[in-house]
Amino acid sequence: MGFNKMGLRLPIARFGRQSKKSYGFFIKFASVTILGLCFVFVWYVFSPSASSVTYQRSTFGEIAEPVSERGQIRKTKSPVLINNEPDLSLQKVEEEKKRVNASSISDPVVPEIPKKEEKHVQIVEKSEKNETQVDENGSEGTESESDTENSKENEAEEGEHTADSDLVDPNQTDEIDEVNAKLGKKKKFKGPLFDPKAEYNWKLCTTRSKHNYIPCIDNESTSKRNQMYRHHERSCPKNSLMCLVPLPHDGYQTPVNWPQSKEKIWWKNIAHPKLSQFIKTQNWVVESGDYLTFPQNQSELTGGIAHYLESIEETVPDIEWGKNIRTILDIGCTDSSFGAFLFEKNVFTLTLGLKDDLVDLAQVALERGFPAIVSPFGTRRLPFPSGTFDTIHCGECQIHWHSNGGKLLLEMNRILRPSGYLILSSKHDSIEDDEAMSRLTASIGWNILAHKTDDVSDIGVRIYQKPESNEIYALRRKKVPPICNENENPDATWYVPIASCLHPIPSAIEERGTEWPEEWPKRLQTFPDWMNNKEKLVSDYQHWKSIVDKSYLTAMGINWSTIRNVMDMHSVYGSFAAALVDQNVWIMNVVPVYSPNTLPIIFERGLVGIYHDWCEPFGTYPRSYDLLHADHLFSRLKNRCRQGVSIVVEMDRILRPGGWVIIRDKAQILRSLEGIFKSLHWEIRVTFVQEKEGILCVQKTMWRP
Repeated sequence: MGFNKMGLRLPIARFGRQSKKSYGFFIKFASVTILGLCFVFVWYVFSPSASSVTYQRSTFGEIAEPVSERGQIRKTKSPVLINNEPDLSLQKVEEEKKRVNASSISDPVVPEIPKKEEKHVQIVEKSEKNETQVDENGSEGTESESDTENSKENEAEEGEHTADSDLVDPNQTDEIDEVNAKLGKKKKFKGPLFDPKAEYNWKLCTTRSKHNYIPCIDNESTSKRNQMYRHHERSCPKNSLMCLVPLPHDGYQTPVNWPQSKEKIWWKNIAHPKLSQFIKTQNWVVESGDYLTFPQNQSELTGGIAHYLESIEETVPDIEWGKNIRTILDIGCTDSSFGAFLFEKNVFTLTLGLKDDLVDLAQVALERGFPAIVSPFGTRRLPFPSGTFDTIHCGECQIHWHSNGGKLLLEMNRILRPSGYLILSSKHDSIEDDEAMSRLTASIGWNILAHKTDDVSDIGVRIYQKPESNEIYALRRKKVPPICNENENPDATWYVPIASCLHPIPSAIEERGTEWPEEWPKRLQTFPDWMNNKEKLVSDYQHWKSIVDKSYLTAMGINWSTIRNVMDMHSVYGSFAAALVDQNVWIMNVVPVYSPNTLPIIFERGLVGIYHDWCEPFGTYPRSYDLLHADHLFSRLKNRCRQGVSIVVEMDRILRPGGWVIIRDKAQILRSLEGIFKSLHWEIRVTFVQEKEGILCVQKTMWRP
């Protein structure tokens, strides 16, 4: 024992005597440095890396976990298991006794609108003594740091609950609670979706983008180092948006009704300095006094858009617009005449506005009554399921497909249907770009069907086709890019980076994507073999068809001639959109990321939709939609979002003045929503409650604080 003590003391004593010499300082410095490096090494080995969290988000089931505004996953206390493929047997159609009776709705109760309304903005809790903090975007928060941490924890727990609750119909949740109560199981209290003690005093947002503010796209940083107006990737504000986007500076005019809006729109509704400069160089759009007008068949292309599309059909006879080609993604939105002409042929063309040039052409498309969304396209996947678009078009979009290892083209390969088409057109193609594109398309097995220059328009057109089977992948000499792993879910998109691999093409008949859908309109009511329960889909359609015909179209007081742009905020199978197919409207079907993955079914029916998390703002301009439909959206959210009222604020942002909102939900939630809408000076048009369910129909006004 004494020997061991002496063995330890001698080196330490020797080290102390040496440190007192002239070179002792260097010995001390070296010792401290070595100890520091050792500490860093141990920390690096035993702590989880931050980057690993991002790349672990590879399955659709993981989307059920709450995501922060910066795209980071908040870990739940227990793992969440969700079936990636929808089980239609679990999606119950509402039973007749619990439906909102159409005959009862025909005589709705319309409450009187109060004459006096609240005039100011701020959300203040009656029992809250803390001062309200307002950020640069007008977002408000009254939570302390400890409250914020608790809300994050509750949000993570709620995300697990929400994911499970979406597998049953809304009415089943109450039945489950009653059964648990009888069994003596304690019900976990999560608190109300809306704070019953809150008072709402609204104010306008003060942002650089002003009346065109898109929260997760526009950069509102005040840093001198960051002068960019747009984020390169989706990046939402830290705090929920709790202010109202102002109307245009020169006022707002009720939009021109469809179909006149195809030919002219109000200039003041979309006025922008960059757009004004752009219009002077174009022939397909003309500024005519108070209007922007769109001459028929005029396009950025010489010879017109009709000649351009007809030449594509002649080059590839298998392409038949409006028959086997129904859903198209148009990237870049350089000329909205492309989608406008195809709408006449029953083709649903969704425009992807990249929002990187400040010209805001996607806003022009929306004002005209054509589908469009706004999304960055860089390193993350687009919010669409795999193998769904019939065709992808990119006209003069100036995307370098072969750069960064061809990742952007791999993303096109993911969302394009097997045997689907990619159409690229441009006026000036370099030899180097052509060669790089040829090598890239060959490496992923695409077949080039046409590469020619049109004699009339002098436009170079290239048409590629995605393979229909995996055989061509096996024939490649170099297996680059490689085939994706089996656990790589191609439908996981929310804050998921683009994968540098090829997803296998479905081969079994029970898999989605093995057969091309029926021609339109037969496609709408044809259900292929991979859908589990066709009877449920038919019943769901009949249910919504009855509601739309007997209630929405006749008993709500809505003038449907003023309705064109419609959003179903909580779509399941697209039956609400299918029921409105004979109306002059288009519907954006939104499938929440915490719900079962039913969006492929919607695309299979020839409709279009998108994934979204309603705890964050939607990727579109203010005043984009004429009608919002929300079927049990709020009751499914519970307290998943930090502030449930922020969803109402987002509805106010994307809805046009004079636009309508139809909400079907639990009676308790509808009572809270009615009070919030009154604070916004919206007009309550219809309220109806039967048992525990109800319906609320409101109309937005021109009021701004």
